[in-house]
Amino acid sequence: MRNNLKSARKAKGMTQQGVADYLGIGLRYYQKIESGDRTGDFEIWDNLEDLFSIHQRILREIE
Repeated sequence: MRNNLKSARKAKGMTQQGVADYLGIGLRYYQKIESGDRTGDFEIWDNLEDLFSIHQRILREIE
């Protein structure tokens, strides 16, 4: 589980669907990124970094 990504999303008051919509990807795909089952491409991580103002290295950590 990428707890830092999940925490950042919740701190921003966003749902998984809201983040998926922002990224232009499907909900299932985003859920798999957040759970750590999928990696996601660089563009997604760049956009997540911009959205949450947290370095993607921190967001990518899997616990």
